[in-house]
Order: sequence, then C-alpha cells, then structure tokens
Amino acid sequence: MKNVGWKVSINCLIYAHKQTKTLSGGIFNSPVWLLSEEKGEEGRKSMEYVLELKNIYKSFPGVKVLEDVTLQVRPGEVHALMGENGAGKSTLMKILMGIYKADQGSIFLEGKETVIHGPKDAMSKGISMIHQELNTVLDMEVAENVFVGRELLKKGMEKLKIVDIARMREETRRYFRKMNIDIDPRAKMRTLSVAEMQLVEIVKAISLNSRIIVMDEPTSAITEKEATVLFAQIERLKKQGVAIIYISHKMDEIFRISDTITVLRDGQWIGTKPAKEAGVNVVIVNQRISDPEAADCYVGADAATTGSKLMEEVMKDIDGKGNVALLLGPMGSDGQVGRSEGFDQVLADYPDVTVAFQDTAEWQTEPALTIVENWLNAGKEISAVVAQNDSMAVGAAKAIADAQKTGEIKVYGIDATSEGLQAVLDGKLQGTMAQGTADQGKFAADACADLLDGKEVDSETIVDNVYYTADNAQEALDAIAK
Repeated sequence: MKNVGWKVSINCLIYAHKQTKTLSGGIFNSPVWLLSEEKGEEGRKSMEYVLELKNIYKSFPGVKVLEDVTLQVRPGEVHALMGENGAGKSTLMKILMGIYKADQGSIFLEGKETVIHGPKDAMSKGISMIHQELNTVLDMEVAENVFVGRELLKKGMEKLKIVDIARMREETRRYFRKMNIDIDPRAKMRTLSVAEMQLVEIVKAISLNSRIIVMDEPTSAITEKEATVLFAQIERLKKQGVAIIYISHKMDEIFRISDTITVLRDGQWIGTKPAKEAGVNVVIVNQRISDPEAADCYVGADAATTGSKLMEEVMKDIDGKGNVALLLGPMGSDGQVGRSEGFDQVLADYPDVTVAFQDTAEWQTEPALTIVENWLNAGKEISAVVAQNDSMAVGAAKAIADAQKTGEIKVYGIDATSEGLQAVLDGKLQGTMAQGTADQGKFAADACADLLDGKEVDSETIVDNVYYTADNAQEALDAIAK
C-alpha cells in the first residue's frame, strides 16, 4: 500500500504487553491501529526529510516480510514506528542499519540516495541504533563499551594504535554527568544491572553524535526516573535537529514524546499521522493495568494457570517424584506471584516431589546460569529445573550442559520465545509454555473491530495456554520468523 495520496483516521488501539521474540501469531508487541482510509484529492506535500526509506520490499525464503513500505522522517522529530510482531518493524530497521539488504526500494539521506553496507557504514553516515537486546561486551569496562569499535587513541601515538583508556573514561564521565547517570566508567559491564547496561547503550548511541537514532524499546529495563532523564535527552536532541525513530509498546511514552506515528501491519504501510491527532478506543493485551477504566477491554492469559499447566507437564515427565529446582522472576512482580501460585497448586498434590532449591534470577540468563551452577556444586540430586521464563531456562540449560548433565536434568521455561523454542529443538529444554498469544491477538483484533462497529465487548477475555516440545516447536519458531 503506497503512502501517497491517502488520509488516515485512527479509530482503535490495541495496546500489548511486550512480547519480545515471542510466538505471536497475532499478538501485538506494540500498539496497532485498525484504520479507516479515505483517498485524498492530493498526495502529501513535499517536505524536507532527513531520512526516507522508499518503496521497500524484502522477502526471505517463502516469506514476504515487507511490501512497498515507505518511511519518511523529518529532522528534529520523534517518529514512532508501531506494529504487531511480524509487522516488519525490525526488518525495516535492519535494512536501515545495513544488516539486511532490501530486495527493492531506496534509502535517501537528506534527499540523496545512498546504499548502506553494514552497521559500521550506517554509523559513518550518522545513523545509530539502541537495540532492545543488549549488545554489550561483559568483560570490558563501561567506557570501553561506549567507545567499542571507535576507540580513542593516545595523541601523537595514533600510528601505534595505542588506546587512550583514560580519555575514554573521562569522555564517558562527561556524558554520564549530562544525563545524571551514576555509573563508574571503570566498572566491568557484567557487574551492572540490566537497567544500567541499557543506560550505557543509550549513552553509546548519543555519543556518536548521530543525526538519526533508532530507539528500540529503550525504556524496557530502566526505571521511571531514568526514563524521565532519557526523555529530557530526547528533547535536547530534537532541538539539535536529530531525528529519532522510536519503537515502544508503552502508550504513555508514545503520546508524551512522539511527533509522528507510522503503523505497519503484515509488512505493509498502514498509516502515518501526527501523534496529537490520535483519539482511540483501547484494548489492553496481556498486561494488567491499575486503572481498569483506562481500557475498553482486557485480553490475556492467567499467570497462575500458566504456572500450574507447566508444572503438570513437569510432573508427567518425572513420574511425580524427585527433586525440582525453581528459578523465579523478580519477587513480588505479577508474573512471579501468579506463576509461583500455579507451581504451588500442583506441587501440593505430589508428596513425593521436593523443592530442593529456589531462587530469583530476575528473568535473566546470566544470573540463572550462576545460580544453577551453585546448585549443581551443592551435590544434591535434581530431577528438573523449572524456570518462570525462557531466558532463565536457557541459562539453566547452559549450566547443566557445562556439567555434562543435559538430558539427565530436565529444564522447562515459559513464554515460547524464539530463544526458548530453539533450545527445545536443540534438546536443551524439555518444553516451554506459551500464554496463548495467537488467540490473544485474534480476540484483541475482534474486540477492536466490534468497538468500531459500536458493539459491546466483554471487559475481560482469558485465553488458553499452549505447550511446546520438540514435536511442535519448529512450527512455532517459523511463526515468529514471519
């Protein structure tokens, strides 16, 4: 669908909880609008754009990912890019960064057509990206991570390629002071929290003095206070004429900082509209909110049911006896509380099963690996490790593989992420429990359509879970790839 000569009216918003690399089949990773379209008499007026991706096409074997997509970004604006999982947002940004090459279409920077040969070439052209998935070198210092690939050399000794670590630390401190960040530039990255690592990634992108910055879920792991500091930096960058492409599922952020919103669906351009003109009905997907009146309906899974169904599968595999170890999410979080409740409901019915260990790994892979290594070193027999998400399950599987106990100790996860599904196919995980994401997306879209038609909708719809093993994980993984 070409974006020239169309007026777009946004009527309904589906707001989904973040489902990073999760089996979607229709669940929305960020807000997606059902749009009515009215052909205008004239096309869009010609404007000065710092970036234009024009008529982009991209396919992978058997899968059409992008079809005639155009994105136009003005200097000094925050341009939100939205769409469901599989809509093509990530592929479009990878084309911009030179990670993928478009099958057809063109990229223009300040009106001049250009070809981007890779991330380093993109950076040389003034384009940087803050990735949702952290891209850090854990055994290097913070300052080294900020300047990785473009290290500062000692003056007068450039030919000898001697790195000036003192200058890199001082420059990093200077950027941190500007953003009120309290992190020691000399600290090793692995000593930082996920939130602190995310802040380092943000500083790295800003330090490049880019004219275009892509921010992919930049607040996913930082506090509200840290997010406020980031938004202040975004305003500063806007005043300097920097264009920001912003990807987020958080609607308060979108309407707080965005100037323009573009929506993709099924690899096609659906609409571009000033953020201030978006008046919508709201359907919340898979994220409980404190104010039920803020949404027309809620569609999601029940965390306790998810936990109980997974634990039932574990009990079948270990014949209802033995020692299990539990990797939990952040204590007190909705996911941890609900899934633990489900675990406990099932375990109460199995007197021959003992919880040998349990600890929180904060949803993260590395802490899970360390925790399970310590459990194994304790010498107590473990029949199964049950993790409350796939990231922790993958960490557990690595520790078990390092101890040469793969298969002997079964590992389970929740969420059916691409990482978890691949681990299932590789024989590292016994299974992973998805939270009915395909049905969540379908019911959410149906609810939004009913709202557009003026019909009443149920205030809450809870969908079923799906359990993935080696028998059906490939199909799920293929769905994510699309």
